[in-house]
Amino acid sequence: MAFTALVSTLILAGCGSAPKGPTDLELAEATIRDAMAKGEVKGLALAVIEDGQVRTVRSYGHRNAQGLALQTGTVMYGASLTKTVFAYTVRQLADEGLIDLDASIATLLDRPLPEYPKDSRYGPWPDLRGDERWRALTPRILLTHRSGFANFAFLEPDGKLRFHFDPGARYAYSGEGLILLQFVLEQGKLKLDLGQEMQRRVFDRFGMTMTSMKWRADFGVNLADGVTEDRQWKPHDPRSRVRAAGSMDTTIEDFARFAAGLVRGDGLRREGRADMTRPVAPITTASQFPTLQPELPVAQRKAGLAAGLGMVVFDGPQGPGYFKGGHDDQTGNTMVCVERRRACVVLLSNDVMAERLYPSLVRRLLGDTGVPFVWEYGEKAASWPR
Repeated sequence: MAFTALVSTLILAGCGSAPKGPTDLELAEATIRDAMAKGEVKGLALAVIEDGQVRTVRSYGHRNAQGLALQTGTVMYGASLTKTVFAYTVRQLADEGLIDLDASIATLLDRPLPEYPKDSRYGPWPDLRGDERWRALTPRILLTHRSGFANFAFLEPDGKLRFHFDPGARYAYSGEGLILLQFVLEQGKLKLDLGQEMQRRVFDRFGMTMTSMKWRADFGVNLADGVTEDRQWKPHDPRSRVRAAGSMDTTIEDFARFAAGLVRGDGLRREGRADMTRPVAPITTASQFPTLQPELPVAQRKAGLAAGLGMVVFDGPQGPGYFKGGHDDQTGNTMVCVERRRACVVLLSNDVMAERLYPSLVRRLLGDTGVPFVWEYGEKAASWPR
């Protein structure tokens, strides 16, 4: 497969040239070129942020089966990167005193959660009738994946929502928990429109003109389809509903602006920004998925790995950092940031097989960060090139 040269590079005024040494862009590009020449990856986009500024944004390969080039302005599926943007939005609400992250969600509802009727837009809250543990749920617990729910209720054998452990007891990834927080904000006392809040508080703030929480017709002009593990092209899903757990479409240019703003702390009070990446609770499992796997003995747990708000935080050779992935059958995304340097790498791909390149690309672009890729992607990542 012929490699499509980089489409564009964005270097902000006064930023200088691409970083050298441990952040070697040329070596990263060589890795990408080799994978594309072998047909192992169809499309990939990357951004590098240093000292809170976007240094480089580039794209490679194809956006669809017709061979059209993936560009830095191509609209791609953000997947679970949406969760970090949602958490940033919620943290703003807390900064403004509209919500208390540590108060029961009951304080934000007009009636007990199980009394709200089942609604296809949200979760099956009536399933929790008779289990008062829902009152222990707080926005912070939901944003740090400690609700006690499975990833989604529809994955349960009987399709019913239930607690697998007491809220706050441990980490277990749950998109259902974020959908519940969305429900509380939209259908509870605040009556917010999450799509409008995220548009105003995030996308407008950072000039993310080609990013939205649901489908827009203008996205179709420059849109990435996806590639599955069995190398089949699949059309982009035009998501028509705002879903806090993962409905965002974006571009590498746009998301780089968000990542830079987040690492700078724009739009948040100082204590709010610190709260985003504060280790809230240790992560105690061997990998992120399956979500309800047994906890490891204390001696076998990865030190410094913990839940933050809408992200995972870790300690590494360069000090504290954080990361968030986004994945489905045809999408592989990641954002990795190092706090001390205010530096990030963002990788978006419309080919799920690109994830196997991410450990080596992050090392090339940020140096040795200590990102726990085996925890993020499972045992298969142990054999991926570093």
